[in-house]
Parts: sequence; structure tokens; C-alpha cells
Amino acid sequence: MSECNTSCSCSASTPVTKASEMPSKNKAIYRIENMDCPTEEALIRKKLASVSGIESLDFNLMQRMLTVGHNLNSLDAIESALGSIGMQAVLQIGETSTKDSSLEPMPKTNWWPLAIAGITATLAEIMELLQLGNQWIVIALVIASIASGGLTTYKKGWIALKNGNLNINALMSIAVTGAMAIGSWPEAAMVMFLFTLAEVIEAKSLDRARNAIRGLLDLTPETATVQKADGSWVLIDVKAIALGALVRVRPGERIALDGILISGNSAVNQAPITGESLPVDKIVGDEVFAGTINQTGSFEYKVTAEATHSTLARIIHAVEAAQGSRAPTQRFVDQFARLYTPAVFLLAVLVAVLPPLLMAQSWQEWIYKALVMLVIACPCALVISTPVTIVSGLASAARKGILIKGGAFLEAGRSMKVLAVDKTGTLTYGKPAQTDFFALSGNDKHIHEIAISLAARSDHPVSLAIAHANQEQKNDLMTVDSFEAILGRGVKGVIEGNLYYLGNHRLIEELGLCSDDIENRLLPLEQQGKTAVLLTNQTEVLAIIAVADTVRETSKQAIDELHQLGVTTIMLTGDNQHTAKAIGKQVGVDEIMGNLLPEDKLKIIDSRLKKDPNVKVGMVGDGINDAPALARASIGFAMGAAGTDTAIETADVALMDDDLRKIATFIRLSKSTALILTQNIVLALGIKAIFLVLTFTGQATMWMAVFADMGASLLVVANGLRLLRS
Repeated sequence: MSECNTSCSCSASTPVTKASEMPSKNKAIYRIENMDCPTEEALIRKKLASVSGIESLDFNLMQRMLTVGHNLNSLDAIESALGSIGMQAVLQIGETSTKDSSLEPMPKTNWWPLAIAGITATLAEIMELLQLGNQWIVIALVIASIASGGLTTYKKGWIALKNGNLNINALMSIAVTGAMAIGSWPEAAMVMFLFTLAEVIEAKSLDRARNAIRGLLDLTPETATVQKADGSWVLIDVKAIALGALVRVRPGERIALDGILISGNSAVNQAPITGESLPVDKIVGDEVFAGTINQTGSFEYKVTAEATHSTLARIIHAVEAAQGSRAPTQRFVDQFARLYTPAVFLLAVLVAVLPPLLMAQSWQEWIYKALVMLVIACPCALVISTPVTIVSGLASAARKGILIKGGAFLEAGRSMKVLAVDKTGTLTYGKPAQTDFFALSGNDKHIHEIAISLAARSDHPVSLAIAHANQEQKNDLMTVDSFEAILGRGVKGVIEGNLYYLGNHRLIEELGLCSDDIENRLLPLEQQGKTAVLLTNQTEVLAIIAVADTVRETSKQAIDELHQLGVTTIMLTGDNQHTAKAIGKQVGVDEIMGNLLPEDKLKIIDSRLKKDPNVKVGMVGDGINDAPALARASIGFAMGAAGTDTAIETADVALMDDDLRKIATFIRLSKSTALILTQNIVLALGIKAIFLVLTFTGQATMWMAVFADMGASLLVVANGLRLLRS
């Protein structure tokens, strides 16, 4: 059980120093089971500050991980300092997101001492109420109860007091001891039992939030079928499989490692990575990801990433790192708790002392009220309400294929009112495709065969689009002699003894074959944002072929969903205005801006931010040319981040597939998170306020205060966990 377990006393939050930001000779990563709130962080910081050679500390409280940057020859001084304050530090080997470290299962709870504590506390209460025994029997039962379930709390409380920290263990120790001192023996035992029981239940609930994303790693199999040098196939532990190894996957098997498909084809369920509900068809050359499920066919793939560096492992690592960052609401709550706890503690002291001294009131009555207030003084529910909600939101997003790099971005999403969208590769596929074919004379099929035969000999993207269309139509390629590329214009070649040209508008004009009729046919295509390619012989134009970067099927729906959420959309593209308007009109964006350089996109984002500093401006893109604008935006979204190291590491929000609709999902999740955060804060503070009033009116008892306080903690945890089901 953790010292504060759930950020209970969590009275102070100090700024997180990222170990990566400071040069250190070495780094030591510790897992500390009883470190999960800012109070313990402050205690550790204070203690390790006295150890020379320590240069940086990086705390991830939700994952109970501490990274120490140091220049020490031995870790003994660090471990000794942690041990002196009761921190159970275990040195981690390797990556913190692997099965060997932070992904280890939590230790099982020993329920027997707790059961004994509960039985003896209950017997003490019954004997006291019914006067079934003398006071010494009651006292003996109370001592047995506290010895069974409360010694750990007393130990942690003493360490906290010795180091000047008023955490929940210190407050409970004082309250229970005070209750025994004024003769409320059964109540002291029941208070300690209820506190210990609630702590255990709360710890189990929090572990669910901590482990929400970890279960994904269990999706990867322990072994894979690998080809040996002699051509045979054997089962090998995935950790021992090297880069470049050839792995075979059968239907129904999970894919063990990231790779590129070498032979075969299949449909793969990659929901754990991208959140896609439908299987994705994979052919030779396509990427496959660890943890995804092969469904229909058998195939072989070449490993491109080791087990600890797979896309799934990087996702988990990124989410766990994001859990260590504090969102604005969490920072506010931590600051509030830092003032609240000592303020209520001081008030409790005044309540215990002033009425008896100034108004001749009963010392026992007012000391009891003060002890009740000490229980209330711990802002358990308030402080834990924020991190568990944020972590649940981050994990829920990751399961949907949305990788959010911190709670701050999750909270900011609900305030985003402007979204700038790149065109190529974002609204569109980013790959030209043939959209139209018009034969102007002769046999349509024969003319088409001539066109695709010329196109197949070229490496230009437009020609490749025409050639790719042939793969679907399965036309026969014709022999091309004297093939020649004409720079900036097209290609030419001899087919069946005749010279043919396949090129752009400029080439036709230079050949003197352009006419008013041809111009009239080309104009509407160009206005639609399409690129026109013409096939001609030496005397006339034979065909017009239109090529365009096609719009994704989901783009219009995505823009519509954003509009419903009150988000203004702006399309930013380097393409000409004709093309930009055509695509923009098709998907329904509010503003269209074309002919933009990367620096122009940056200026537009900057101007929007300066126009209204309170409005969050997002930017979504997929290319290096979008990087400056993505960095400047309040929230930068990277498209199709699966398998892309750079996107996962640098984007504020990474959409693991190419579905723009996930931005609307992100905004809705942000709004749900904000609503639950508000509910939890109101609930936690409301219960505190009610019990403060009940204490002064003499209607609140200690066990009621503990029950209400820890009950509120469980309520806010359960409320925060609702996001996992969203």
C-alpha cells in the first residue's frame, strides 16, 4: 500500500524536472510502490537534495517511476536515502514500457490482517454499545485491531511528521491517537480499520487506471515463427528476434513484431494500434504492426523494429510519459491542496483550544471535534480526482487510435475553436489517381491501351496514376519503341509504327494541336482541380485523361462533425487556388487558402493565435512542410502516425491512422474529461464542506468523517474511470 496511495495528502506539487533536459553521466530508473502523490515527491526531493552527485529527478507518479540523473559511481547513496524515508525502490533494467519493468503486475494484497482488524474493531464497538464486558477487554480488542491493520499507517505517519509533511497517514495517526487519549477506544479502532480498507480498495481502483493502457502489450505473443539460415522455420522468443528476420504468420495469429510484408496477403485487424473497427487489407510492401491480428491469409514479413521499440511499445511509453505530466486543472488542485491541508489543520488546533480556554467549554468535546476535522483535513478525493480522470482519458484515446502527449492537450481540446487542415495527404490521399477518360476519336479501348502503354514507361506521378488505373482495368500493354521523356511536358514513343505524344496542355500547344474545342473541354477539368493529360498523334488529339488527388471518403464527414462542435475549419495548401477551391468546396471547409509555402502556413497560424489569445488553434498535417505550423499551433495533430517515430515523438496529438474524424472524437473526449473533472471537484469539496458544518454542530463522528472522506475518494475514482468505457 502506498504512503498516500492516491495523492491523499498530496498537499504540494513541485515542478517536474525532466531528466532528459539535463546532461547526466548516468540514469537510474526506480519503481517505487509507495510513491504516487506530490507529498511523496516533495519528501523524496528533499531527501535526495542532500545527496551529492544527483543532477536531475523525473517523477511519473501515476506509474510510480522515478528517474534519477546522476554522476555517481554507485547507487548505494540513492537507495539508502530512499530507504530512510520508507520508499520501497526497485531498480529497473531496460525500457520502462516493457514487460520487464513498469508492466510488471502489482503485488497481491494480504487480506488476513485487514480481516482481523475489522473483526476486532467491530467486536469492540458491539461490547462498548451493549456493555458486554469491562473497559479493559474493549481496550485489548482495539489494540489488537490497530496492531493488525494500523501499524503501517503509524509508521508512515511518523516518517511524514519527522520530515514536516502533513499527509493522510500523519493526520490519521494523530486523530486515532487523540481518540484513544480521550477514551474513544472503539471509535479509534473503527476509524483506523475503515481508513485502511478504503485505502486498499482505492489502490485497486487506481491500478485499473494505471494499467488501462498496459493490457495492450499483452496482445503481443511471446514467440514467433522465424526462418533460420538453412531455410527451416522455428519458434523463437520475440525478444531474441533480430532486425531483418523473416517471420511467418498464419491465419488467426497475432503479429509479434513490426515489419514489412514480403510475400502473401491478408486482412489484418489493427484496432489496438489505429482504433480502426474494420480489418485492413495488406499486400506486399505494406506495414504490419505488433499486437495486431492476422485474419484471413498467411504471409511472411521482414522485421523492422525490435520488441522494445515496436509501434505498440512506443505508444505505451508515450501514454505512460503523458500520465506523468500535470494538466492545468491538476496543477490548480495541487496548489489548492497545498493551502487547504495546513489551513484546516490550524483550524482544528484552534477548535481544540479556543472554546475551552475562552468559553469554558468541555475539553473532551472540542478535542473530539478537532480530531474529526483532522480527518477532514486531508484532501484525498479532491487531489486524486484529477490524475485518475486524466489518465483514464489518455488511455481511452489511445484505444481509439489517438495518442495524446499529455493532460494539458487533452484539456485544451474542448477550447479549440479553429482547425487548420493541410490538403494533400490529410483531406486527400496524397496520391494522384485517374478520374476521367475521354476518347475524342477512334476505338476507345485501343486509344486507352496506347495511353497506358506510354504512361507505364514513365516514372512521373501523373503517368503512374494512369498506369495504376490499368491494373484495375487489365488492359494489355503495347510495345513502345523510341520512347523519350519531354522535360516538363510529357513523353513520346512509337507504337505500331506511329508516333504518339502523352503530355500536358503546354505540350499540345507547342505541337500546334490545341483548338477552341480542346480548350473548352480542358477548362472545366482544371476548374475542378484536376490535372489534364492529352494523348495525340502528329495530327490530332485522340484522348483527354484527367488525374486528381482524390478526397478521402471520411473527409467531408470529419469536417461536418467539426462544424457541429463549433470548430471553424481552414484549408492550407501549396496547390493552386483552383485545385484548393475544388477540394475545399467538396469537403465543406469554411476558408480556403492556396499557393502557400511552409512559412506562409506558419504566419496564418500565428495571426489566428494573436487575433484571440483565448482561442485554441489546432493544425493537422502529415508532411515535413507542415512542421512549422504544427509546432506553432496550440495543438498539433499528426496524421497517419502509426509506424512513424518522428510523429509519435513530436506531435501533440498523433492520429494513428488517416481518419480525420478522430479529431472530432478527441474534442468530444476532451469535453467529457472536463465535465467529469468538474463533477469530481464539486463532489469532493461539497462533501468536505458538509462535514465541516456537521462537525461544528456536533453531528459528525470520526468514523463517519473517515467513511465520507474515503467514500468520496472512491466515488471520484469510479467517476473518472467512466472515461475508459467511452
